[in-house]
Amino acid sequence: MRRLLILLSTVMLVADAVPAAEPVLDIGTRRQLFVGADVIQSLHGVQQVLHHPQRREIAIKPEHPWESFGVSYMVAFKDGDRFRAWYRVDANDFNKGRRRAMTAYAESEDGVHWRKPMLGIIEFNGSRQNNLVWAGGPGNLAPFRDDNPHCKPDERYKAVARSADLYSLVSPDGLHWKLSPNNPVFTDRPFDSHNIAFWDRETERYVVYTRGIRKDGPLGRGMASRFRDGVRWVRRSTSKDFVEWTPLKPILTGAAPREEFYTNATIRYQRAPDFLLMFPSRFASAREPMPGWKHGKGVNDIALLSSRDGIHFDRTFMEAFIRPGLDQGNWHERSLYMERGILQTASGEMSLYCMQNWRLPSVHIRRYTLRPDGFASVYGPYKGGTLLTRPLRFSGDELRINYSTSAVGSLRVGLQQADGRPISGLSLDDCPVMYGDQIDSVVTWKEARNLKNWVGKPVRLRIELADAHVYAIRFAETRRSAR
Repeated sequence: MRRLLILLSTVMLVADAVPAAEPVLDIGTRRQLFVGADVIQSLHGVQQVLHHPQRREIAIKPEHPWESFGVSYMVAFKDGDRFRAWYRVDANDFNKGRRRAMTAYAESEDGVHWRKPMLGIIEFNGSRQNNLVWAGGPGNLAPFRDDNPHCKPDERYKAVARSADLYSLVSPDGLHWKLSPNNPVFTDRPFDSHNIAFWDRETERYVVYTRGIRKDGPLGRGMASRFRDGVRWVRRSTSKDFVEWTPLKPILTGAAPREEFYTNATIRYQRAPDFLLMFPSRFASAREPMPGWKHGKGVNDIALLSSRDGIHFDRTFMEAFIRPGLDQGNWHERSLYMERGILQTASGEMSLYCMQNWRLPSVHIRRYTLRPDGFASVYGPYKGGTLLTRPLRFSGDELRINYSTSAVGSLRVGLQQADGRPISGLSLDDCPVMYGDQIDSVVTWKEARNLKNWVGKPVRLRIELADAHVYAIRFAETRRSAR
């Protein structure tokens, strides 16, 4: 009778801890991040934390007459054996007696040291000795390499740019640009921002994220409804051919308060392609800038949002991803813009870029670094705690984890059935204590060979953490796990 009562109590505890018939997240061998709430069932004694990239050296700064009024709005990506970047420059056009915005080009072997080749394409003040690639009507160029297998060779690179409306451009090499025949692409304004477009391999569609307006919902801290009776927001559209587009629709952020998103810098994260990441320049339009600032109210920081479907964005973290910091040149309106690009610049390093000090002679684009997948983590303090995932369906024959502990910290992982019952041979007690700092470490158990038996079946991970962070998880095939 005593054994029966213990068994019944255990079943009741499992039923209380794990909801029945919960939807299963099919992850295959795709890496999962902890930037949102959708992988997590429950947290006990641990918490999700947002990480902040480390400030590094200046990557691009004004050096030439055509950059005299600033550099901003950069797009960077790996292209073959080098990194390539396009960025906006502002200059005093002596021929026309006014400020002129154009697009310049830079490249790098390491993502740290950037050179500006003299291309001889665009004439500026009587000379073609510059790195300019576009000086046409629409500005704020946002290029991308088109990896659509049906892309025409002379349109391998595409871009969107804005004047009052939004336009599309094409190029065979990313240097020589022309407007597409079917322009403008969108006329339902506003577009006064750095609008971002790209070919999305996951959905096999072209995607564009543009400026928009949001008027509904409570205002967030430091915000004011001053932009056309609302706040600056982000809209999305998709296309099969880069010609015909779906109607622009505003992104959705659940119950989070509305905030001013001045730019968006949206990108599909290549190491975990289930996730779209957005890094809007969050404009606190009701705040007073640094003393003596004469250009307008407001201060900026950078936020982090994530999405699986491209329209619903998670706001788990309302805190800033990048703060203005000790640099007083960042404490005014529109002073910080996150640039578009996440570059793998070393085996344990990702580089991101942020424009700073806008409107000041010290304006520049600075490099920041994170560990791979290091946007956010689940953190367990010294006394320890556990993370339980929602039901997952996987493929592969091993589990790999991105984690970091202190010298006295630890981590263990156990597999459970969807109803919460530990899987014999793969439970927490069957997992040796892990400690160290690894980007893609294999988890072992007493009966690790049995992991293959659970492919395609719903399982949960219970992760035990003490003075440790876990950044990402993925199942993998052994032969492919070293990538």
